[in-house]
Amino acid sequence: MSGNTEQYEQAKVRVEQKLGFYIHLAVFVLVNALLTAIDLTSTPDELWFYWPLGGWGIGLVLHAVKVFSSGPSALKQRMIEHEMARK
Repeated sequence: MSGNTEQYEQAKVRVEQKLGFYIHLAVFVLVNALLTAIDLTSTPDELWFYWPLGGWGIGLVLHAVKVFSSGPSALKQRMIEHEMARK
C-alpha cells in the first residue's frame, strides 16, 4: 500500500506543478496582450511591449523546462532507487 501512496503523492506533485505552469502561461498571455494593446494604441511610434514580453518569456520557458523535462529529478529518482535496491 505504501508504494501506491508514494506514487499518488508523486503524481499529485506533478499535477500541481503542471497546473502552476498553465496558470503562469495564462497570466503571461493575458498580461502581455494587454501591454501590447496599450503600447500600440498609446505610443505606436515607440514600441516597448517586446521588452516585458521577452523577459517574462525567458522565465516562462525556464518554468516549462523545469516542469516538463525529466532532467535531474529523474536521474535523482533512479539513483535513489538504485541505493534502496542495494540494501
